[in-house]
Amino acid sequence: QVQLVESGGGLVQAGGSLRLSCAASGRTFYRMGWFRQAPGKEREFVATVRWNEGVTYYADSVKGRFTISRDNTKNTVYLQMNSLKAEDTAVYYCAAKLALGSSWSEAGKYDYWGQGTQVTVSS
Repeated sequence: QVQLVESGGGLVQAGGSLRLSCAASGRTFYRMGWFRQAPGKEREFVATVRWNEGVTYYADSVKGRFTISRDNTKNTVYLQMNSLKAEDTAVYYCAAKLALGSSWSEAGKYDYWGQGTQVTVSS
C-alpha cells in the first residue's frame, strides 16, 4: 500500500523559514513533487525532483526561495522554504509520479498524493 505522509507545516512570520517533509512508503517513484492550494484557488505546482538523478524544477514564484531535495535512504522528499511571503500561505501537498514523462508540473499527471499540510505566513 502506497502512502505519502507530510509533516512540517505551521505558522511563520513573513521572511521566515519552514521545512516540509514527505515520507513515502510502499514503492519507489520516478518523480516526486510539491503542490499547493490556497483558499478559492486551484492547486498549483511548486517544485519537483526526479528521484534517481535529482534533477529539479521550480515554479517561477518560488525559484530562489524554495529548495526541493530527497533522501534516498529514507525515501523522503523535503521542501525547504525560505523568505516566506504571505502569498505562500496554502495547504501543501506531496505528490508522486510513477511514469517518466515531461508533464511534471501538471497535478493530474501524478499518481499518489499526501493528505496535505497547512502553511500559514503572517505579514
